[in-house]
Amino acid sequence: MTEEQIYKIIVETISEIMDDKGLDVPEITADTAVLDDDLGIDSLDLATMVSDLEGRIGFDPFAKGFIEFKTVGELAKLYVQ
Repeated sequence: MTEEQIYKIIVETISEIMDDKGLDVPEITADTAVLDDDLGIDSLDLATMVSDLEGRIGFDPFAKGFIEFKTVGELAKLYVQ
């Protein structure tokens, strides 16, 4: 998968999580901070998101430990193999 395809999957996943929480989904760009207050994503949501992404993408970059990232774009780069 390309980084752009992975980015789109991440945006879809974040949007689903926010929708499930009853939150309005803002425009999400590559520079959007994942754990920023603007998205309302907490650590439990992040764990759910990583699990969902593994199922959708077929790869877990965090299998050997957490890798620091801040933005949606940085997260997408972690999933490019």
